[in-house]
Amino acid sequence: MGTPLSGIPHRRLNRLTGEYVLVSPHRTARPWQGQVEDPVPDSRPAYDPDCYLCPGNTRAGGARTARYSSTYVFDNDFAALLPDTAPAAPASGGLLVAEAERGICRVLCFSPRHDLTLGGMGTREIRQVVDAWTQQYTELGAIPWVAHVLIFENRGAMMGASNPHPHGQIWAEERLPNEAVKESARQRAHDGCLLCDYLAAELADGERLVASNDEFVALVPFWAVWPFETLVLPRSHAGSLPGLTEPARDGLADILGRLTRRYDRLFGVTFPYSMGLHQTPTDGAEHPEWHLHGHFYPPLLRSATIRKFMVGYELLAGPQRDITPEKAAEQLRELSEGSPR
Repeated sequence: MGTPLSGIPHRRLNRLTGEYVLVSPHRTARPWQGQVEDPVPDSRPAYDPDCYLCPGNTRAGGARTARYSSTYVFDNDFAALLPDTAPAAPASGGLLVAEAERGICRVLCFSPRHDLTLGGMGTREIRQVVDAWTQQYTELGAIPWVAHVLIFENRGAMMGASNPHPHGQIWAEERLPNEAVKESARQRAHDGCLLCDYLAAELADGERLVASNDEFVALVPFWAVWPFETLVLPRSHAGSLPGLTEPARDGLADILGRLTRRYDRLFGVTFPYSMGLHQTPTDGAEHPEWHLHGHFYPPLLRSATIRKFMVGYELLAGPQRDITPEKAAEQLRELSEGSPR
């Protein structure tokens, strides 16, 4: 960032949420005496007889996983939301408000191979995942009471993944969750498409770009909170996956593989993260303001064993980071992308 702010404490506005992040670049020189995580070995077989997501194995609830050969979707055996939750009037005791919430939770296995990640898969394999995401968004979004479909992946035990098999989740629910409400409001309030304009500004600046192709761009957002957070954006306006052309779906598959391989090379480990796709709500209303985008939130801070914690100021005031987004983008951009397994 070519301004005097680059070396002093300053705040940056997140245009998607309306919230600020405190950036403290002078703190990168401080010694670290906090928690150090043990690195988790990542040597896995292509098939694990004890993995309930590997083809043909029995899951914890007693159901058997199909002998699938590409992607595989099933209803989560331990779902956080249930489709048969009966509608109920909001329970309110003055300040105490609660309401029933229906939903559908599914699991999507990316590959039958237990030892792969998105970064280890080729573009054609990832394209199958993109197509499965598209099909699920279309199918679940067509249910009359579903207002929002969230596609996401928690990768690694550090991010709460209970199984290392390559998989993600799809949650569909009858109301917009908090982040979608905030992003909807900010995009609607902008004159034109907020993310089209933002991407144009980032392409002109170039300092926070990480990787790109003819259809998609991966960058560290100006307002990033997590140390190596990235935002994935289509170059052409599209509100959701079904709005992408065939070349754009190929471009998304390509950029996901290239970005995750960079992550894995940053500290020499299978990089943990939470990733999600934010798309047009499926509540039946028109949402021309919505622009498809993907968020990657990785927790690692300085190495494979040191992570960023959201504590103290973050919990009680607002998000804060030390390494600037520009420096993080530079580190990611300079890495070799490597090749899939």
